[in-house]
Amino acid sequence: MNGDFTMEKGPLAQLLVERFENMPPQLRVAARFVLDRPKDVALMSMREQAHQAGVSHSTMMRLARWLGLEGYEDMRSLYARALRETIAGEPARQDIGQNGDPGYSTAGVVADTLAAQISSLGGYGNAMQFIAAAGLLVRSPNLFALGSRAAYSISSHFVHVMSFLAGADRKVTLVGEMAGQDLDALQHAGRGDVLFAVAMSPYERTPIDVARQSARQGVGVVAITDSSVSPLVRIAQETIIVPSNSQSFFRSMAPAFAAVEILAALTAAQSETNAAERVEQSEEQLAAFGIYWKPFDKT
Repeated sequence: MNGDFTMEKGPLAQLLVERFENMPPQLRVAARFVLDRPKDVALMSMREQAHQAGVSHSTMMRLARWLGLEGYEDMRSLYARALRETIAGEPARQDIGQNGDPGYSTAGVVADTLAAQISSLGGYGNAMQFIAAAGLLVRSPNLFALGSRAAYSISSHFVHVMSFLAGADRKVTLVGEMAGQDLDALQHAGRGDVLFAVAMSPYERTPIDVARQSARQGVGVVAITDSSVSPLVRIAQETIIVPSNSQSFFRSMAPAFAAVEILAALTAAQSETNAAERVEQSEEQLAAFGIYWKPFDKT
């Protein structure tokens, strides 16, 4: 099969057509959506696809299992890979067996899953959450970021990128024991300030308790978490839900990192600050201190 077939019909088109007549009516509706809009399968979230198709999200999941896949993310993974390979001018592999097993390497499966998860962040519903959260951040005089264990790296990245949007009269502070600081800085936070909090299942007590106390002080809370039933959702003013499941033994932080960068880009777009100019100034200052390696440096 050539790249045009992949782009126009999708990697599961033949299997869908073969099994279409034996599908229950609702699965046929879902299958027709997948056949007619393969690019949207690669780029939209499952819930967004279900809405567009006019079926429940559980129907989309049942369709994937009907085709021999473990879940709908596996299907999105296949379509995301096919789309990328088509764009690159390479035909996607069509080694789908009778049982629906894609037969990809572990590296390919993990990469495809991550691509599909990150692509889902651009769906309409997610985009509205990002825009609302960015609006809260851009109006805040001071930002604080909190996360522990794996989530700490997400909060640290948030502080790094958001610091380029902060002027002399605005602080972006990383709080928590892993930051080499205690939580005392939040005692001075008040109405209008924002706490950026990250928590993934299993949820640790400290980020939840700190977010709750901050909200009581009038601090706005922007949360990144992995479920609509996360305890952070009930506390936060604005919440961004990201997937954390992976095709291996660990919980993936990649979608959360991507969410931080989307949030930063939207905040910059709503701000009057020239973030690119500040990045350039910062790099020039660091270069003046000899921070960066140069080809003629002795090793």
